[in-house]
Amino acid sequence: MIRTAAALAVAAQVAPAALFVPAVRAAVSPALSGIGDPGHVALTFDDGPHPRSTPKFLDVLAAHGVRATFFVLGRELAREPWLGAEIAAAGHEIALHGWDHRCLLRRGIRAVHDDFARGVDVIERVTGSRPRWVRAPYGVFTGASLVAARRLRLTPVLWTCWGFDWTARATPESVTSTVLNGLRGGGTILLHDSDVAAAVGAWRSALGALPLLLEHCRERGLAVGPLAGHGMMAGRHALGDLDPVVQFGGGFQRGLRRPAGRAEHERGEHRRRDPAAR
Repeated sequence: MIRTAAALAVAAQVAPAALFVPAVRAAVSPALSGIGDPGHVALTFDDGPHPRSTPKFLDVLAAHGVRATFFVLGRELAREPWLGAEIAAAGHEIALHGWDHRCLLRRGIRAVHDDFARGVDVIERVTGSRPRWVRAPYGVFTGASLVAARRLRLTPVLWTCWGFDWTARATPESVTSTVLNGLRGGGTILLHDSDVAAAVGAWRSALGALPLLLEHCRERGLAVGPLAGHGMMAGRHALGDLDPVVQFGGGFQRGLRRPAGRAEHERGEHRRRDPAAR
């Protein structure tokens, strides 16, 4: 009985990671792939913000009159809050990519929940708006991360095509070719505006490809913008029958009823100290 329960818990944790494979998520969960309006392409960036690179992407986007969704790391945003405010002021959407760029497979529900909560808090503090979307580091969701996302009212989303722009050998030409090979109307593009989790300077390949990709979409009559305008329903759970709460009786959910993590504890302490916050 104990072994069976342990096996189920492991399965609930690792099974969603299979959705990293594009063919699997396209078949099982189109919403997780970021498939939306067929006349629209969602443009997304991961791993920022970074003062050396992100402003250059903002300049290109401004020159083309295009807005995008930036999946930020909470730690990086906390270091450069002025840059996050600048992204938001330019009309771009800010979403959560986690607190830092660590794979979630070996992280439990409380650790993931606390990290996501910290990220949500810093985004809301910097931009004045609560994020709607979450993308796991490396694109690897787990049972724990999906339950944490649900608790924090975040909608998981990945991508339909990427630029393979994080390697030292990536070039603007290779990134453009790789993205266009998988780009369809209704798709979601993943690029990186930082080399925090990539080869040093790899972001330059995405920066060079960006104008080419925007021009290609324009020629095809495809509007480009953030996930907020992509015809997807924020708050809809993307995984259907693979939802670990449904499949495994809420075991992960029960884990969240243990003592509060750091983010919730800090909010509770603030409410106790500040009567106006009650």
